[in-house]
Amino acid sequence: MQIDHTRAAAIMRHPGQVMRLERLGSFHQCRLSFMRILLRRLKSENWRIARPVFDIDARGVGTAVYTALGPHRSYSLIAFANDLAPEKRSDRVIATEWDATFTLFDGVPAQADLDRLRQNVPLQEAGRISQSELSLSRANKSVRLWDHVVSALAGGAQPDPRMIDDVGYLMRTTAVYGSGKFGAADRAVIADRPEFQALYQVEMLSVYLTRAFVMDLVEHMATLRSPETAVPMAPALRRRFGIGNSTGLGMAPYLLNHPALLHCWISAREPALARVRALPHATEDEIAHFRQIVQRAILHAAAWRSDHPTQVAKLADLRGDLTALSAWLEHADLTAPAPWDTLWHWAEDALSIEGQEQLASLLMEPYAHVVDDLADDMSCNEDRHWRIDGAMTTGRLKDITQDIYGWALDTDWDAPEAQDRVWYVSDAKQEPRLGQRRLEPLEPYEQPLCPGRDAARMFAALEQFGGATVAAFVLAHPEHRHIVRRAQIATRLPYAEIRSNTIAANLMPIDMLRAKLSFFGACHFDPRSDRWVRITMFQHAPFPHELRQVDADDWTYPPLVTA
Repeated sequence: MQIDHTRAAAIMRHPGQVMRLERLGSFHQCRLSFMRILLRRLKSENWRIARPVFDIDARGVGTAVYTALGPHRSYSLIAFANDLAPEKRSDRVIATEWDATFTLFDGVPAQADLDRLRQNVPLQEAGRISQSELSLSRANKSVRLWDHVVSALAGGAQPDPRMIDDVGYLMRTTAVYGSGKFGAADRAVIADRPEFQALYQVEMLSVYLTRAFVMDLVEHMATLRSPETAVPMAPALRRRFGIGNSTGLGMAPYLLNHPALLHCWISAREPALARVRALPHATEDEIAHFRQIVQRAILHAAAWRSDHPTQVAKLADLRGDLTALSAWLEHADLTAPAPWDTLWHWAEDALSIEGQEQLASLLMEPYAHVVDDLADDMSCNEDRHWRIDGAMTTGRLKDITQDIYGWALDTDWDAPEAQDRVWYVSDAKQEPRLGQRRLEPLEPYEQPLCPGRDAARMFAALEQFGGATVAAFVLAHPEHRHIVRRAQIATRLPYAEIRSNTIAANLMPIDMLRAKLSFFGACHFDPRSDRWVRITMFQHAPFPHELRQVDADDWTYPPLVTA
């Protein structure tokens, strides 16, 4: 079906609607998420995953290597398993030991590489890796579920599906570092490789292979415990396990610090939705696919657990919205013209923001041929957007500011609640932190992570400035240089700027975390506070040995149970 690009452009959502934190914090994974991009490539290019090393003893200590062999290059996840004392197990970044540590090696490691990495990878930040390594990560067990699964398999039984669904993973990572951290290869070293053209493919491959290792390890431990009676896990049950992840405040400023990249992500997602809405008709197969995926999304939402009050309310909205959507579909004529646009207009009135953003993802599911090519444009050279246009007139800069930051110009920045928070960098951990302005003397250390307030300050200075050009203004007011740059980027790249107050008393940093993690492909967001969240990755995904036999892209939502 030919895409009506003119119609799609006309119905795309305005940045002022999309780029609010309450909406960004309601995003769901979709066809353009980085995990799904990875598995599509592994399948289409016929990558093969081998396990040349698996040397783990009865205490759960040892080394494993998983090698992904592609058409031109190979990459190896090297895992070091540890017998960790319970009192040492922590998700905090300050932990010094973990149940397992990992690195993704560029190629196939020799014994000398394994020996070198064994001395460094288990130390994580305290060790050092080289440009032969692409990522560094670690993970801890979900102990109660781990013990249950080992005991069940060792005794010849399958684990309880309800316990699996309550947690969703046997191990959770607390960091997956790449792009030059701790000596790893910089992004520039691998950016020209086709398999890494899409963003975060190194990290996604590392997590995908980690999941395979974790499931092999739990079966291995069951066999070592009781070789006479142990059984492997049933394949369908095995796929219900993902990899968990704990992500904290350190990730939150990422979207603010990378405006051009944020635009690339949103400007793929929004056209994808608009293209589907612009379709004049839907085929019987597309309609059937959509109806089925809605029912699977209902199962997905039912299995989503959280005790955080904000997320509990959002889950109630989501479940109610999906029930309403299912009821609407029972009477909808999806063979009528423009069925998806009709559905979308209904949803804007009938569903919460949470439900609307779930629907945006669901609408893409039947349309690989309409949506997937947009994944090719989700990375960019940020440097080329960094230069300030000094020849721009100050009048033009004022117009831009009113257009993009109008909400900020209407904000009373003298109100204490408008500037309640302060972003700063911890001297001890060199990571972003968030403090309260009135309680702590943090202003001398404040990071420029409130574009709205800074734009309002810049606009006030522009109103008093007599010069004609941006160059003259920046020379006279260098304190506004950073927001001049942001404004100029955002006028060229309309989805580059978050249009909410990022230092307000009611700020929820988890909204920024969720927005980014949804593009990873994360599911089952479970905030543990307003500043950190647990997620699940690759749950229901096929394992490496299954990729050739199954659809590598139809796994995020659980399968329907048939009688």
